Amino acid sequence: MNQLLPVGSATLALPAIITSNASCKRRFLEFFTVQIRNVNTRRSYSRAAVEFLRWCEARGTRTLDAITPIHVAGWIEEMVGTHSAPTVKQRLAAVRHLFDWLVVGQVMNSNPAHSVRGPKHSRKRGKTPVLSPEEARQLLDSIPIDTLIGKRDRALIGLMTYSFARIGAATTMEVRDVYLQNRRFWIRLHEKGGKQAELPCHHTLEAYLDDYIEAAGLRDAPRAPLFQTISRGTFVLSGNPFPQANAYAMIQRRAIAAGISTAVCNHTFRATGITAYLKNGGTLEKAANIAHHSSTRTTQFYDRRSDDVSLDEIERILI
Repeated sequence: MNQLLPVGSATLALPAIITSNASCKRRFLEFFTVQIRNVNTRRSYSRAAVEFLRWCEARGTRTLDAITPIHVAGWIEEMVGTHSAPTVKQRLAAVRHLFDWLVVGQVMNSNPAHSVRGPKHSRKRGKTPVLSPEEARQLLDSIPIDTLIGKRDRALIGLMTYSFARIGAATTMEVRDVYLQNRRFWIRLHEKGGKQAELPCHHTLEAYLDDYIEAAGLRDAPRAPLFQTISRGTFVLSGNPFPQANAYAMIQRRAIAAGISTAVCNHTFRATGITAYLKNGGTLEKAANIAHHSSTRTTQFYDRRSDDVSLDEIERILI
């Protein structure tokens, strides 16, 4: 069996504490390949697990049953000084779930992470940076559309803004996921957990997508990725999906070129669209439905209308 764990397009070398036992190694790999279906979760959980096991090996631990709650607590204590609380909690959850799987598979006698508490964390306001409607319009209007790259980038940013789409759902779309219904463009998004969302296009997004698909010559390729990388030196689509990392780099370039000082990320446009929708009379329940959130509590993290109220109140301090 391979000594490497596939993680997206990369691989992680398995720790010796895992590879020393064939059944242990098999059960370990099964957790990431069979138990976890979401690619992003698999990537973050595998890195956390490998990092923890290597941390234990560096401290003389040679078998899984030699790992104690003290080891887990010490690892958590070290991370608290270098990582955010949500990151630490996620990594603890990864190790805890992995050990549960190994205990059920009779590879370990008990789960040493069960009794370890992560750092406390409570947040009522999301930390995703949000653009004002003026900044969002400034960014979209600043993208030159005399090239295919510009049309693609404008269509991708517009899609995330006007449909509240996650970057992962946007970059995995195929051309056939943009379709005509009742003389209007609709989009089909494949969201987390196998959920599928179908939404009518905002008229601005419809224009962006139509312009891009026509210029790219994608109408006769329904199974092709909608957003693709550009072949080096040719300025034509490569046929390969546009990776999330490339989208992030593109957004940074476009924001700088547009003179946007607000920090932006892939999630910025989802939050920007939700906030703009709510400011214009939309309801939280409808926003959750469009964003495909199972709870309005999740949508509230993207609602930044209170930012304006807070600023107005702060400006009352006249000295």
